Order: sequence, then C-alpha cells, then structure tokens
Amino acid sequence: MLTDKEQKKAFKKVASKNPEEYYPVNVLNEKGFHREQCKCGTYFWTTDQDRKVCGDPVCSGGFDVIQNNPAGNELSFIGVWEKIVEILKPRGYKPINRYPVVARWNPTTEFTIASIAAFQPYVITGEAEPPAKKLVIPQFCLRFGDIENVGITGSHCTGFVMIGQHVFVSPDEWNQSEYFRDIYDFLVDGVGLAKEEFVIHEDAWAGGGSYGPCMEFFSRGVELFNQVYTMFEQTPDGDKELDLKVLDMGLGQERVAWFSQGTPNIYEAIFPKVLKKLKEITQIDEDLDLYRRFSRYSAYLNIDEVEDIDKAWEEVGKKLNLEPSTLKEKILPMTGIYSIAEHARALLFAISDGKLPSNVGGGYNLRAIFRRAVSFADRFGWDIKLNDVAKWHAEELYDIFPEVSDHLDEVSRVLDVEYRKYYKNKKKAKKLIKKLIKDGNITEDILIQLYDSNGINPEMIIEAGKKHDIKIKKPDDFYNKVVELHEQKEQIHQTYVELSLDLPSELEDTQIEYWKDYLLLDTDGIVKYIQKTKVENKECWAVITDKTNAYPTSGGQLHDVGTMNGIKFDNVVKYRGYIVHCLSKKPDFKVGDKVKISIDKDWRIQLAAHHTATHVINAAASDVLGSHINQASAKKTFEKAHLDITHYDSLSDEEIKQIENRANEIIENDLEINSYVMPRAEAEHKYGMRLYQGGAVPGKKIRVVEIPGEDVEACGGTHMHHAGEIERIKIIRSQKVQDGIVRLEFTGGNAVTRLENEDKQILNNLTEKLGVMKSQLIPRIEELITKTKDVQKAITKGEEIDNDLLQLNSKKSTSLPVFDTIDRITDILKCTPEDIENIVDNTLENYQRLVNLAKNEDIDVDIDNDIINIKEGVNLLIKELQGFKSKEVIKISQTLLKDHQKLILLTLIPNKNGIILNALLGKELESENIIHLGKEIRHFVQKYNGKGGGRSSNFQGFVPLKDKSAINEFKDSLLTKIRNLVKAKDKD
Repeated sequence: MLTDKEQKKAFKKVASKNPEEYYPVNVLNEKGFHREQCKCGTYFWTTDQDRKVCGDPVCSGGFDVIQNNPAGNELSFIGVWEKIVEILKPRGYKPINRYPVVARWNPTTEFTIASIAAFQPYVITGEAEPPAKKLVIPQFCLRFGDIENVGITGSHCTGFVMIGQHVFVSPDEWNQSEYFRDIYDFLVDGVGLAKEEFVIHEDAWAGGGSYGPCMEFFSRGVELFNQVYTMFEQTPDGDKELDLKVLDMGLGQERVAWFSQGTPNIYEAIFPKVLKKLKEITQIDEDLDLYRRFSRYSAYLNIDEVEDIDKAWEEVGKKLNLEPSTLKEKILPMTGIYSIAEHARALLFAISDGKLPSNVGGGYNLRAIFRRAVSFADRFGWDIKLNDVAKWHAEELYDIFPEVSDHLDEVSRVLDVEYRKYYKNKKKAKKLIKKLIKDGNITEDILIQLYDSNGINPEMIIEAGKKHDIKIKKPDDFYNKVVELHEQKEQIHQTYVELSLDLPSELEDTQIEYWKDYLLLDTDGIVKYIQKTKVENKECWAVITDKTNAYPTSGGQLHDVGTMNGIKFDNVVKYRGYIVHCLSKKPDFKVGDKVKISIDKDWRIQLAAHHTATHVINAAASDVLGSHINQASAKKTFEKAHLDITHYDSLSDEEIKQIENRANEIIENDLEINSYVMPRAEAEHKYGMRLYQGGAVPGKKIRVVEIPGEDVEACGGTHMHHAGEIERIKIIRSQKVQDGIVRLEFTGGNAVTRLENEDKQILNNLTEKLGVMKSQLIPRIEELITKTKDVQKAITKGEEIDNDLLQLNSKKSTSLPVFDTIDRITDILKCTPEDIENIVDNTLENYQRLVNLAKNEDIDVDIDNDIINIKEGVNLLIKELQGFKSKEVIKISQTLLKDHQKLILLTLIPNKNGIILNALLGKELESENIIHLGKEIRHFVQKYNGKGGGRSSNFQGFVPLKDKSAINEFKDSLLTKIRNLVKAKDKD
C-alpha cells in the first residue's frame, strides 16, 4: 500500500499519459483549449497558442490582477456565494448551510479544514447519506500552517470560506464532464472571465486510501479553485473503482472576490467595512499605490517557500527600488491592520462554534493568532480591541452567516479572559527580558520558549535588544514553530479494550437489547462463540451471543455486571460489531445453547442514573455558563461520574451551585427522556452538530437521546425514562484539568444517598473529636484553625499569649444541610471530603502541642530518663522532636538550658527530606572549652552526606536520612562520638 503522497505521484504519472481517460478533455477541446507542458513539468490547458508556462505565480511572474483586472464582473465577498448559487441551483445543486468549524463529528481532525471535511469520514465511506447528492456549501474553514504569511503575502488567511461544489453518486450516475462544465460556466459567466484569461492544470489528489484526478484553475498567477474527482481506492488486492464517487470542488470565496475586484490584496476585497473602521482608528498613513506594486511580488515572501526571508525582502525591495528597511517601514503597519482583521474573524467563528483559546492542541492555534494580533496593536500603539473587530465582522457577514451574531457576548467574554492573561504575562515579562538582554545569547529556542511559556512575543525582545545595541533575529516561521509544539492532548477516556479473538467469518453482529429499556434486566440469547482469552491481563471465557442486554464499556460508561446461566461476568467489552461477555469460569454450556443473561439491577440503575445525569449537567452548565460549553470528555462509574466541559476559567463556588441547582430543577420538571434510532443525515438536519457532544459516532443510523428543550446528543448509553428518576444530583467538586477544560465530579441517584451517609459519618466522627454538636462544627473548626495559627505566631515571636487562645470554647452554631456543611468545611480546610478527618486530627494534635509548649508543660522531653551523664558536671541529651518547627525547637531548647546549664543538647527534627540537626552548649559549659560543636559535628555528619556548621557552642545542619532505623543508628553513633570527644578532652 502506498502513502497518500506516493499514490498521488504515481497516479499523476498514469493520468498524464492518458489524459482522455481521466480528465474532461472532450469539454476542454470543445471550448478551444489545447494541452501544453510547463518548464516545471506541469501539464496545463490554455487557449493561448504561444503560452509555454503554467499559471503558478512562480512560473508566471507573480500576481497580475491588481493593475489590470481581467474579471468582467466585480463580485463582493458575499456576492461570490450568491452568484454561484444563482448558476448551480438551477442545475440541481442544493445550497446548504455551513457546518461548524469545530469538527466534533469527525474523529480524524479537530477543525473543518475544507468543504469536503464537512462530509468526512462517514458520507465519503458510505456509512451515512449526504444531505443531497449534488450540493453547494459556503464552508468556513480554519488552517494554521501559514500564520506568519497572513498580512504579508496579501493572499493568506487562517480562516476562510471554501465554497464546495460536491457530488456523491454511484459510478453509473457519475458525469465528470457535466461537473466540469458547471464550474467552468461559473468562471466564465459568473466571474466574467474570458477563457483566454485562465489556464487549467492537470493534477492528482490522494487521501485516506482514495484518489483521483484533479484540475486546478489559474488566472494571472492566482489559483482560483480546483476540482477533484475522487474515483478510485487502494486495497490489499489492488486498486479498484469506488462504489461512491465523489466530486470535491473547493473554491476560495475570498480568492474569487479578490480576483474579481482587483484590490491590492485579498483583505481589501473580503472585509472592506472592517478595514475602513480600523484605518479610521489607527489613522495609518496608507500608501495604496506602493501596496499595489508590492502586492505583485508579495507571493515571494511566502515563509513556506523561501529559505531566507531577509533575502526575499531584499529581492522584493530591488523590484520596487526601495531599501528593505524602508519597504518594511511602509508595509508592516498595513500588514498589522490586515492581520488584526483576519485573526479577529477566525477567532469569531472558532469561539462561536465552541472552541476556546488554550495551551493545548487546536486551542493553542487560537491563542497564537490572538497574541499575534494583539502584539501588532501594542507594537504600533493602536487602541484596538479584538472584541470590537469581531463584532464588526459579524455585522458585515450577517447576510451569509447570521448565526455568529448570536454568540457575540460569549466571544467577547472569552477574548476578555485572553486579554487578561496576555497582559498579566506581559507585566511579568519585563524583568525577565531585562535579565535575558543582560545575559545575552538569546537563541531561537529561547525566543520560542519565552513566547510559549510567558506570552512574550519576539518583537518585545528585539526592541529591548536594540536599546542595548544587541541584534536579535526572529525565526522566519516563528509562529508555525510555536504551534508545532502543541499537539492535541484531549481528555479522552479509553473505551477500547485490547482483545484477540479468532472469530468465524460468518458470525453476525450482536443484536443490542439494552437500547429498548434500561430496566430490561433479563434476556435470552443463543451462544454463537466461546473462547478462553485474556482481557486487561485477566483470564476469562469470552462468550458472544446472538443478542444481549449487557452494556459494554463504551462512551465513558462502565460496563454492566451480571450472570450468564448463573456464571458471573464482571466485564463486557465491544469487539468490532460484537459484544463479548467475560465469564469468570469455564461455562457449562456450548455453542448453539440457549442461555439466560441477567444484569445486576442496582448496578444498571446506578449507571443509567449517572449517564442521564451527565446529559442533565451538560445542559445545566450550558444554561449557566453559556453556549460555548461543550462536552470534552466524560466518565460514569458505579460510585460517581465526571463531566469535562470546555470553559475558559475555573468555576466559582457560586457557579457550581448554580449548575447544581439548574440540574436539579431539570430533574424536578421530570421531563421524558426520548431515544430514537434514526438515519444520520436526518438527525443532523433536525438537531445540528451539537449531536456529537460525546465525539464522533459511526454508522448510517445513530441513536439520539433527547431531553426535550434541554439537551440532545448522539449516544449509545443506558438512560432512564424520565429525568425525575435520577431523584437528585450532587456536584462533589470542580477542578481545572487543563487550560480551557473544567471537570465537574458528581453523583446522581442512589449514589447521592450513599455519599450523604458517608458525609454524615464524617460529621459524627468530627463531633466526637471536637466535643461539640453538629451545628457547632463549622465555628469550632474555624476556631481551631485560627487559634492554632495565633498560638504558633505568638510562640515564634516570643509574645505573651492570651489565656483565651489556649482553649477551644466557641459556642457558635450554624444550621446547614449535610452536603453544605461538608462543602463549608472543605473550603475552610482547603481539602477534599476524604481528607477532612486526617486534617482535623493533625491540626488538633498540633494545637494541643502548641498549647503545652506555651504553658511549658509536657513538651515530650523526659529529663530524668533521657539525660545521659558523660562525666562529672557534663550531661548530654539527644532528643527527636517530631512535628515541631525550627523556631519552636529553639523555644524548647532555651527553656531546657535555663534549668540545665551543664547540658550538651542535640535536637533532631525529621521531615520528608531527612533530619534537621541542632546542637547547643549550656551556659556553664561554654567557657570550659570541652568541645567545638560546629567543627566536630560538621565532620561527623559529612560521613552521612550531611552538611552544616557553627561555632564552638552551637551547630545547625541537615542529614538526608529518612529511614527510622538509619536515624536511630545515627543517634547512637552521634552519642558515642560526643561522649568520646568529651572524655578525650578530659585526658588532655
């Protein structure tokens, strides 16, 4: 099997040798075209008998539509769409609305990158019916491979409309000549372009194993569109004709508008009203005459096609008789205006369709163009907000894309968040830039890292470098390199299980019964297959029946558990079109036997409750936070569930409560939950692409689950009959799992009752620990936290401590439900419910220790038993003080040495990294010169990889010992060392 690139190259050779078989030669001959071959090797068709070069701008000498526009009809941006509909609709093409730019229905891509992508993969593979056999669509697309070219070349965009002329028919209905003639007539009659003004290239296309010939239309160096005839596919047995042939004509609506108007660049043609407002705000010195001349050669500045962009600017400058610096000075402000306008339009569509700027995958592309646009405004000191520019675009595009106006408030909120993050990073960046300039050696990798991590655009660093006469060069394709760092890392819960089964070819797919009714707990099936195997490294017996009511792990929902003829299965997996029951022991039945499949009732009801609750919370979150909310991922287990939603910020406690209240309101309304199995095209037409909240769903028919007026999704999970059966939902916690994704962890149904009982037990345990009633728990915990901090602060500073701080005596009370009480306590302690008791225990123990320390009582130092007499008048104490802070140990040491002035005191404070070691001499020993603690103990701890130092009367250091036995051995050795040193000094 060839790669797509290899297939395209190979087929192009075949087609070039047999043009009559693969290209519409009969129509080309009829229209007076003849075939030539360019010096670059491309075959092309032209009516010009003297023409020897193809239409590519590199071969034909750049763009040549500015001064001498050959189009007979001047078309506005929206006018291009209106004109193609006018020509193609009477010929049987159905105009349809655009699909979202966020391609949730398509598992192979994140964004809609071409008009044909709206129908990939399932229409193309024949798994779904197309909206019409012949159609035309104004598809807004996003591509981010040319960010650096936007505004410079005059022809590049990150967001653009590809008008698709598409046909999906069987081989016997295929009519290549007719499709070619249709688009040819649009060019001649619609655009008003004489056939002498364009050339048509022969090419080939390949993708996903399919391939076919392609024709590209060029005029004056501009590629207007191409028409791909997808007719063949590769198979292991050789190439064959496709059962469904596809016409894929992608016409750049922007390109044709630009071409027909002859404006200096594409931007002036496609959003003139937006540019007018931007020019008024910036008061830019616009030299359109220069820009017209520059536009002819701007294609030479394409980052993807030049090795040295500085040299390319020099070449363009020579053609215009200008120094590169002068040319840039005049051109770059205009490119800034164009880039701001273009990037704002791309952001408008992406955010409207539910994609948020972030640090991950496609979201990072959006952040990159946002920062690039804002950096232009900052660089030239323009008072421009992208929020306003997006609004202007929505107004200018209302006649063709009215839907984006519905989301302007949300687009503005998202952009406000991005501005806040951008300027916060920029503020932090000033000190960092100063240090980097001072250190010098700012490499390309450092520039990319600074932008990626801190949002510092390279222009800021270049300008700072100029002030210190340091030249810093920005990589030619800087933004493209940054974007390449961020591959998609979506939160997807794996539902595919690796399984190896040797299945007979005649085995039919398993018939699904659980869709009929989630309460269908028992069903009969005929055994079709049995094999001993391993699933998730666990041995089991795999059994497939003709039909089953057992749900396999899928769509983030955990599998059912139950029995088959009394034999337990604790896993159910989907394998191709089969549902496999994983039995715990060898079955006593055989293939062909009838068996009874029984599902654990509590398990099934709980999972159905959690799956239905997921849909309810998704609807509630959208109501509370906005329509930008989409499901990024979900997981439903017996104990709890979580839903990951797209949102630009962490959720506040108030927002979480609002979502929970709205979800429980939906439950109280007890709406009927409808499910239908229907043709994909019908479902998409009726409900739109929000169907695919949970991701792409294969098949000509899909199951739709609807909570009327609240939520509708393509979903294969088990669901309750009415929302009221969930009874209630409790959101346990919320957390930001990645930039732009927020997780809501929750329970529903009986799991809420189980959780409530667990929380009640926690509260009961706390009342015993703290000696208060439940209503007094919150004030008592607040008192405990406050007084612990206050006593510790007073001890550290050596201040007198008020007697009230040394006792817990709060009598305040609050009256809150169980969940609210737990939520309030977790807020106070900044922990999860599972950690509450441990934290209270530790805090209570710490408070009591501090109280005892403040009272000089019971500091866990038994003088009589722990002090060792080394010789007459010299005593030694080595004491381990677990849980104490260094300043507290100083307090203990001072207290002890007041009463024991002939004591050598060594204290050890264990922590997670090792032990902190302190040593002090009693006052009466300091003048006797019996030991130099700083020197002797420093030498001693070095044997244990420790370090430290001090004077003759003190030592402070650290020893990296964590094991209890090692610490005890260290203490024994230290004791022996000190004893021997003191005795040796006595002999001296």
